[in-house]
Amino acid sequence: MYGAVIIPLTFGIVFVAQMYWVWHSAAEFTRQGARYATTHCWQPDGQNVLTWMQSHVPVNIDLSQFQTGGAAQINIQYFQRDAATGQLLPFSCDGTCSSTCIPDTVSISLSNYEFRRFVSFLSLPPIVMPGFPVSMPMQGAGCDPEQNACLP
Repeated sequence: MYGAVIIPLTFGIVFVAQMYWVWHSAAEFTRQGARYATTHCWQPDGQNVLTWMQSHVPVNIDLSQFQTGGAAQINIQYFQRDAATGQLLPFSCDGTCSSTCIPDTVSISLSNYEFRRFVSFLSLPPIVMPGFPVSMPMQGAGCDPEQNACLP
């Protein structure tokens, strides 16, 4: 009788612990990506940030969903503040990354990320994780105004 209660309870606790572990990892992962983006050169497609994030995914059970181009997507957007309205608008610049071409804000989020561990074993639908959006002001993009050079 105790086994009928203890065993499912134990598996439930393990499942919830795994889900919170992945939840925390994904939230911290987006924060680290945003920190990296604020101190490195702006690129229209955000490829430098994407490459860095894919190579620095925290150890967790869904690591491969972010590294190998799985269902989970990493979204990188740069914004500039409209001087008249204060609204954030998509950033655009005619030049390459330099001390004169730096966005005001970067936003990193995840999409299409589903937690499938253990729930698939029970034939339950996956748990859709939120996007964990993080926005941070740019910190000079790692540019040295004297040399007009920026970190890639």
